[in-house]
Amino acid sequence: MIERRRFFRVIFSTPAQLCQGERCWQVKLLDLSLQGALVEQPEGWPETVTGRFELSFALAGSDIEIRMEVEPSHAGKNRLGLYCHHIDIDSVSHLKRLIELNVGNADMLQRELAHLLEEHIEHEQSHSAD
Repeated sequence: MIERRRFFRVIFSTPAQLCQGERCWQVKLLDLSLQGALVEQPEGWPETVTGRFELSFALAGSDIEIRMEVEPSHAGKNRLGLYCHHIDIDSVSHLKRLIELNVGNADMLQRELAHLLEEHIEHEQSHSAD
């Protein structure tokens, strides 16, 4: 199988919350990247769910909470892949530092951040042309 991921993923297991409006599911975060996350699929997860959600989790031993606006990208084997559409500047700063500590290569992380920024600019430009 060809690996299509463009962002380094770090294994990061912690409780998280996935919410859409008033509906919330407690999930277990399995791994993270600058472009999304992988969580255990929660019990009672509807097969036809669509739209955007907020994924939030706290960093252990601190009051730091990371929040990102996500959309399910794939599901299977009791796993749910989430694509990150938006993350606030504080959350991305903490996420960047977390990944940097796990990657051990600041140059590679900088390249990923530049690529992520390019993707978001292209996405915004294509939607503003509509």
